[in-house]
Amino acid sequence: MPAAPVRPTRSELAILRVLWERGPLSVREVQTTLNALRPTGYTTVLKLMQIMTEKGLLDRDDGVRPQVYKAKHKQTHTQKHLLRDFIDCAYGGSVKALVMHALSTRKPSAEDVEELEALLERFKDTKDRKEGDV
Repeated sequence: MPAAPVRPTRSELAILRVLWERGPLSVREVQTTLNALRPTGYTTVLKLMQIMTEKGLLDRDDGVRPQVYKAKHKQTHTQKHLLRDFIDCAYGGSVKALVMHALSTRKPSAEDVEELEALLERFKDTKDRKEGDV
């Protein structure tokens, strides 16, 4: 049975966001980027990135100096796993409850509504095709 994917902490997600946006970087480059948002120590970022490498969240290129780190998984992959966990924990697995709650928190733009309608149509078309095959 495959091991469950590792879920990054908030601090680890901040590092991953930097790497997803900017690509492979050294610890110093990640720390400088994070430090622009709020004070962050170099040794703290170094230790976190070492732990993230051990956990399988980052890959490290030891063939260059300084060592360069990159995210092991794409942003969408990590987001998908985190969202699945969130839906299961907070909404009892109900996608409908999540969407209804999200839509009740703020009025969606006209563009958002159009995109949601198009997405729902695609799901409906897929369902209709599968039922027609039975």
